[in-house]
Amino acid sequence: MSEAETEPLLRRASLAFPPMLVQPGIEKLATHVTLADHIAFPLPAVAHARLNGQKRKLPQCIAHRGYKAKFPENTLAAFRGAVAVGAHAIETDLHITKDEVVVISHDATLKRCFGRPDKIIDRNWDEIKDARTVAAPHEPMPRLIDLLVYLAAPRLEDIWLLLDIKLDNDADDIMRLIGSTIASVAPPETKPWTERIVLGAWAAKYLPLAQKYLPGFPIVHIGFSLPYARHFFTVPDVGFNMLLATLVAPGGRRFIQDAQEKYNRPVLAWTVNTKDKMQWCIRRNLDGVITDDPELYLSVCENHDDNEPEKLFPLNLRDYFDVIRVWAFVVVIFWLRRKKFMPIASRELISPINSRSP
Repeated sequence: MSEAETEPLLRRASLAFPPMLVQPGIEKLATHVTLADHIAFPLPAVAHARLNGQKRKLPQCIAHRGYKAKFPENTLAAFRGAVAVGAHAIETDLHITKDEVVVISHDATLKRCFGRPDKIIDRNWDEIKDARTVAAPHEPMPRLIDLLVYLAAPRLEDIWLLLDIKLDNDADDIMRLIGSTIASVAPPETKPWTERIVLGAWAAKYLPLAQKYLPGFPIVHIGFSLPYARHFFTVPDVGFNMLLATLVAPGGRRFIQDAQEKYNRPVLAWTVNTKDKMQWCIRRNLDGVITDDPELYLSVCENHDDNEPEKLFPLNLRDYFDVIRVWAFVVVIFWLRRKKFMPIASRELISPINSRSP
């Protein structure tokens, strides 16, 4: 089946496919990039597992779109709620408006969260700033600058931020605007933004743009394909934020071991919302768990017994079915697009700039 025949098929089947496989901009994963061979990204050390109060090393608690289980997602209320219950970090999503304001929204439109059909990229900030979430208590959409001002407040220096840079933005524009927005907010004197902000990149093509507009900031690859993720082993110190189902599926254990032990890269998992899945992440010594319910996860960490043997099947049947479903879709999609995605890591997706012909 040709690429032209595949794309309409995938769009028609979008309701059945896992959402990340049909997100706008997914084709950007296939773009080959070159990097100057002398440039390395800083290790996202802030994302490594931490010792808790009992000196136990556990995956960090990273609040997915804030405390999404209790507050409207991606709002200042959700971010404050996550900090209040003890989350170590906040994960959030970025889009840009027509007049180049970086706003915090998972979706490219206002429909799901705000009840309006508008596309964010088609509206100026002044046209959407008064929108309120459909979910009570009807919060406004914040800008990235609003979140940074909040995190720059005293006593929040240890909270770090993971930015999910959505593929459906113009890549050059959003990276440029993230850079200028961060530069416009002074961090606390004790800790610069380069030690508190981690860039989340779905596609390899964002790497040279990070070098250009956000030098000195660490990066993690956000992904759902282990073969594609392995391309990032060739880039010094890029970490990983992987869909949990792909880590549970065949090849996941080896990937975790290679990333952490061979390359010293942090491995985070998204999105982890049940006790069984949280326990799985703890027992696999992941570095971070991205969850809608940070309070539940912190409770699971507190009550986790390292000496208790793991069940033969640590997840329930529904979880295993979901793992198999997602894994099968990912394998099929990357096979259909194999000529573009180059899913075998030995076939370089990312190469030094001096290895390419002019």
